[in-house]
Amino acid sequence: MSEHLLIGHDAYLEKFVTLYENNELPNKILLSGKKGIGKSLLAEKFLYKIFNSKNDYELIKNKSHPNVLNIKKNNDKKNIEIDQIREIVNFTNQSSFNNKSRFIILEDVEFLNINSSNALLKNLEEPKEDVFFILIFNSEKFLIDTIKSRCIEFKLLLSNENVRLIVNNYFNENIYDQINSNLINYYSTPFFLISLINYMNEYELSVSETTVDDLLLYLINNKHFIKEEFIKDNLNMIIELFFYKHIKAKKKFSYKVKEYYYSKLSNVKKFNLDYETFFLEFKDKLLSE
Repeated sequence: MSEHLLIGHDAYLEKFVTLYENNELPNKILLSGKKGIGKSLLAEKFLYKIFNSKNDYELIKNKSHPNVLNIKKNNDKKNIEIDQIREIVNFTNQSSFNNKSRFIILEDVEFLNINSSNALLKNLEEPKEDVFFILIFNSEKFLIDTIKSRCIEFKLLLSNENVRLIVNNYFNENIYDQINSNLINYYSTPFFLISLINYMNEYELSVSETTVDDLLLYLINNKHFIKEEFIKDNLNMIIELFFYKHIKAKKKFSYKVKEYYYSKLSNVKKFNLDYETFFLEFKDKLLSE
């Protein structure tokens, strides 16, 4: 695996550095875009530019720089908790020993609950001098307007060519062009494709020969919708690829059928219903054709 390069967001990086050097950088920035397109990497590369010594680089990389507070949802929690947001007060009340700016990098802001959102709002409304907030948001999720309205939002996008470059750079080979064509569409992010390839490699599935139908049959038969985090997190995307393939090919699966299964999956997630029943029906009605 190659070092992570910032691909597709160089203009934003240079813009932020220039604004900072001219004392014009907004102190509350919201980086929004799909999961896995490089928002966190952009924030990290920006910090490297601001704190540009070798020692700073290592501290930022290890998330231990005294001028940077990193907050994100813990893997074993459903939300960012209020105690994590309270760390901001302690951080901003400390004196800066090097007289440099301080940055709060808050990832996963879509996972703020009511209490942590309110606590964050108080901090956003009364920012300390020379303290900058960089909030990172998955635009496919929900974020309350009161937080959005207090930030300057920058919407990040990637072209298909940039997605291709990122995936190939990650694996240090031209693997993008080997992926079965119905496992990719215009909405596929680098994060999704990299995770998909890793999943397929782990279970010895051919990247080029496995179709989306094959993938669905495999994950249903092995109950990976219960066992595998990548599958659980990307069920909507995989099902979207399935319908994209079949509707595009003018098979009998209509948009009405697609909306039925989308709605049903949404209810399974929302009300914590039985995934196995859903996928047995999906397999019986759609994959046995």
